[in-house]
Amino acid sequence: LGIKQEKLSHLHFYFHDIASGPNPTSIWVARAPTSSKSPTLFGSVAMIDDALTIGPKRSSKVVGRAQGFYASASQSENALMVTMNLAFTEGKFNGSSLTVVGRNPVVEAVREMPIIGGSGVFRFSRGYVQAKTIRFNATTGDAVVEYNVFVFHY
Repeated sequence: LGIKQEKLSHLHFYFHDIASGPNPTSIWVARAPTSSKSPTLFGSVAMIDDALTIGPKRSSKVVGRAQGFYASASQSENALMVTMNLAFTEGKFNGSSLTVVGRNPVVEAVREMPIIGGSGVFRFSRGYVQAKTIRFNATTGDAVVEYNVFVFHY
């Protein structure tokens, strides 16, 4: 397999989830008949293709994309089931990706989600993501989230 000594990488970037306007990066693709009656939109599913940038502004340099989906998975709190790939398009991680699958209780100040694998440089990786919302517009649904990623890889 060619496995070498494991190393720890700390990545820091911003996730831009745009739910409104002419070019949304997240769109609702499914809703249960009861989702609109639920305070948490329980049963709703959104696909994402969100920019990952080096700074919190949308105009910051893009270093990758978060691609996958999230679903409202709780009837009693705003908690999402997240399944996404962090696909890197710049720098030493260009062409590599990390896979995140986990629970995101969005109202908590800092959320933690597991990294369950990856590709390219991140083959056989494991670790976790810490997500912290920087900005959220309740009217439009647009959000900027700071990501700190701690990943063990070879």
